[in-house]
Amino acid sequence: YSASHVVVSLVKNYPNYLIVNLDKLDYCASLKNLETVSKKENYKFIQGDICEPHFIKQLFETEKIDIVLHFAAQTHVDLSFWHALEFTYVNVYGTNVLVAAAYEANVEKFVYASTDEVYGGSIDEEFDESSPKRPTNPYASSKAAAECFVQSYWERYQFPVVITRSSNVYGPHQYPEKVIPKFISLLQQNRKCCIHGSGLQRRNFLYATDVVEAFLTVLKEGKPGEIYNIGTNFEMSIAQLAKELIHLIKKTSSESEMEHWMYYVKDRPTNDLRYPMSSEKMHNLGWRPKVPWKEGIKKTIEWYKENFHNWKNAEKALEPFPVTEPFAQLSTP
Repeated sequence: YSASHVVVSLVKNYPNYLIVNLDKLDYCASLKNLETVSKKENYKFIQGDICEPHFIKQLFETEKIDIVLHFAAQTHVDLSFWHALEFTYVNVYGTNVLVAAAYEANVEKFVYASTDEVYGGSIDEEFDESSPKRPTNPYASSKAAAECFVQSYWERYQFPVVITRSSNVYGPHQYPEKVIPKFISLLQQNRKCCIHGSGLQRRNFLYATDVVEAFLTVLKEGKPGEIYNIGTNFEMSIAQLAKELIHLIKKTSSESEMEHWMYYVKDRPTNDLRYPMSSEKMHNLGWRPKVPWKEGIKKTIEWYKENFHNWKNAEKALEPFPVTEPFAQLSTP
């Protein structure tokens, strides 16, 4: 989803570059996100899977790829407890296939999009790029492991890899299983927001176009072998997020009216309270987030009014996820 915004920006702003968009088209993908550039001469879409080494090797040979932005991943935390092995396969093995092929093809830069969740949760300590990785769920663990594979190519071969770790991204194009589009879509259908646990877990939210700018900055200025936090100081609890969206969509302001549109369920096994990050290194490259929350969330709400059905199975995304046993107790398929 973030990648669709990056692809659109690259195609529109760099007409002399051929942008090849490789996507498996999993359940959360929608080619409608790319409609504004799909007919452009410098854009090419290829459906394929990063977990197929022969196909990936051929792709690098035939397309003469010189820069890689690797966004492909299974990303849903709740699902990762149920499908830990699949997350490991796609996120770790798939990354290994891609970085190995990129290395053999001698690409100029390999950017791996990771997540703030690799740090694990923190109440007060602010994470910088040298903070230890302490992931608390299978999704974050698989992203942390994939980072290690990518970094090893720098350590062993000086292959020019760059790793980014970003806060939660929101905005148009996002499959509505994630919290912001999910709450927006539920409220637009006169349904209540489902809150895990206390709802006091806090998240940092970054608008999609700010993330695009961050990746363009990393492409131009990012130093090989380095890690960059792409973060924001804007932070909000999940309960407060629900109330903001209820206020904006349902035009309610009293506490009791807001509570009417919320219901609470048991928390997931590990639900980190916060992911506070320092983005000083990115600021030193000249990047800072620009889009204020009020502007970003307004655009996002408007977009979902018109585009909720961009995915065939969008309704399914609005179902509350079952609370699972910790993943260590899952049996193998």
